[in-house]
Amino acid sequence: MTDYSVISVLNALNEPNDSDAHNDLNALNELNDPNALNDINEHNAPNDINELNQPHGDCSYMKLKKSIEKAKQQRNEAKKKPTEDAVLTEEIEDFVPEKTTCPPEWASPVYSECKTVELDLDQLARNRCVSVFSDAPEAEYYKVLRTSIQHRTKEKGWNTIMITSVQSGEGKTLTSINLAVSFAKEFNQTVLLVDCDLRRQSIHRYLKFSFDKGIVDYLVNDCQLKDLMVWPGIEKLTLISGGKTIDNSAELLGSPKMKALVQEIKNRYDDRYVIFDTPPVLGLADAITFAPLVDCILMVVEEGRTSIRDVKKALEMIPSEKFLGFVLNRRKVSGQKYYY
Repeated sequence: MTDYSVISVLNALNEPNDSDAHNDLNALNELNDPNALNDINEHNAPNDINELNQPHGDCSYMKLKKSIEKAKQQRNEAKKKPTEDAVLTEEIEDFVPEKTTCPPEWASPVYSECKTVELDLDQLARNRCVSVFSDAPEAEYYKVLRTSIQHRTKEKGWNTIMITSVQSGEGKTLTSINLAVSFAKEFNQTVLLVDCDLRRQSIHRYLKFSFDKGIVDYLVNDCQLKDLMVWPGIEKLTLISGGKTIDNSAELLGSPKMKALVQEIKNRYDDRYVIFDTPPVLGLADAITFAPLVDCILMVVEEGRTSIRDVKKALEMIPSEKFLGFVLNRRKVSGQKYYY
C-alpha cells in the first residue's frame, strides 16, 4: 500500500481561523485507512490575490520588513559594481564562469537571450514570496520542503516536478514560486519555473511583472522557446509565465508538442530542476492530462479547508507511482523558535 505522507508543512504569513493542524496532519498521513477519512473543518478562504497577501502578526511582519531592507541594500551594492560585471553576454544555452561561491568545478549561468525584469521587493513581500529574502523566518519551511524533495528525487534521477492542488485557492502557485526560488539558492543547480495553467497565468502576477509570451504562444503560434524565457534577476532561476490564455487547455497540455517540450527542457541540463505550476485536479482535466509527462507530483492542501474525501478523490485521478506527497499549507503555528 502506498505511503501518502505529508512531506512538508508550510506556515503562511496569514493564519487560518479555527483549524486543528494535528488533526489535518494525522488524517493525511493515515489516508489509506478508510476509518481515517474524516473531513477537515472548512472555512472560507480568500480568493483575491490582494486579500491573500496581507501579512498578519507584528513579529513576522517586522522580521520580513528587515529582510526587505537587507535585500534592497544588497541589490544597491550590486548595482555599484562596474558595468561590465553586469552585462549578460552569453546565450541561454551556455554556462559562463562568474564570481560565485559555488564549487570551482561548477559555474552559475548567465543569460542574455531572456527578457530581464527587475522585481519590486516590497511587492514580493506583500505577495508572500518569502524565499527571495534569505533571512525571512518563513523561508525556512521551503528549505525543508526543498531538502525533502531532493532526497526523494535524486536517487531516482527525477528533475521535473508538477505542483498541483485539490481545488483552487489552496496556495499551489505561491508554493511553486517559493520552492523554485529556494531551489535556485542551492549552489550547484538551476531552476526553470513554468506556468502551465493555460487558462489563467498567475506566476507573473505574483511577481508583479508583465510579459506577452507564454506556453500558449509556443504551442499555438510557434514561438521559439528562448523567446518565452524570463530572468527575474534571481541567480540560477528562469521562468515562463504570461502571454495568451486558452480554454481548450487540456488538449494543448496533452499534445505531442507539449510532450516534446517537456522532454527538451528536462534533458537540456543535468543540473536543472523544472517546476510546473498546473491547475487543480478536481473540476478540470488539465492536471490529469499533464501528469503522465512529469517525473513526480506534489499536491498542496490547505489546512482547515480541503476535505479528506476530496483529497482521496484527487489522489485516485493521478498516477500513484509519481506521487511524492502533500504540502500542508497555511498551517497555524504560534510561538515557534529555532535553536542551534
